[in-house]
Amino acid sequence: MSETASDTVEWQLKPGDQIERKVLHSKFGGRTQGGIGPSAKTPNVFVFTDPVAGEKHGYYDDWMPDGRFHYSGEGQYGDQRMISGNASILNHQAEGRALRVFQGARGTVTYRGEFTVDQQNPWYSADAPETNDGPLRKVIVFRLNPVDTAPQEPATKLGRLLVSHPNQVDDLPLERNESETTFVNPNQEPYEADRKEARLVKAFADYLTSNGHQSGRQRILPPGESRPLFTDLHAKGLGLLIEAKGSVTRENVRMAIGQLADYSRFVDHTIRAILLPSEPREDLLALAKTQDCAVIWPEGKGFTSTNPKALPQ
Repeated sequence: MSETASDTVEWQLKPGDQIERKVLHSKFGGRTQGGIGPSAKTPNVFVFTDPVAGEKHGYYDDWMPDGRFHYSGEGQYGDQRMISGNASILNHQAEGRALRVFQGARGTVTYRGEFTVDQQNPWYSADAPETNDGPLRKVIVFRLNPVDTAPQEPATKLGRLLVSHPNQVDDLPLERNESETTFVNPNQEPYEADRKEARLVKAFADYLTSNGHQSGRQRILPPGESRPLFTDLHAKGLGLLIEAKGSVTRENVRMAIGQLADYSRFVDHTIRAILLPSEPREDLLALAKTQDCAVIWPEGKGFTSTNPKALPQ
């Protein structure tokens, strides 16, 4: 970066000002495309964000309850790494650069203000899909402190949840149609297996109700995590914690075992059970048993289980 060039270009934009992106880069340098643009012409790192479009894909670039602006790093495929534009954000103060955030990615963009990356907790990692709603991977999320603008109320779904100060575990009705996908990959259309799973959970809940047992589910926010977890079904009267799957495959049984192990750290229970649409083959039953998980499936007009205590007596 040339000292002469940086001395002759004075920053005049104020929060709320609009400018054509091509004009911005012509005057102050930086990449004309992409979300993060360190400039070789002036001492600036430009950051561009579109919270509305980002939220549809599991990226929550916006104000959060901690009074900081949270911004997802760059890298379209695979786990994001602290290189290139991400490193330019992390190191902007050490390099003597101002970090300037804009809303919008092309055409006319709006200047949201100057920020500094938080020195004590500069970033954390979260799960989000690859570009074009690909598989989940680790993304970097920066915590940015405002310099010339006041913090605002969170506007994203995740921000509104966190600002409500949820408990580590909150009870929800079964009808509350939220899942981990709702926050991690909200743009993903439900698969047929997901629909089958939802019908299976409802059928089992109706079965419990007809036998005098109420059921619900939980939203869990583990310490240090920014995205909530959701159980499929919890029948407190039976001490029963359920993970349902829409098809009987080894992959689904293995996944259910892991999810139950995760949820069981936070939800009181005496029995963990996998709810499946039909009886699994012998080796999958044996696998579940070794992990102290009962298996439940429909039979006749009701349900049966490898552990009779998982069902109303």
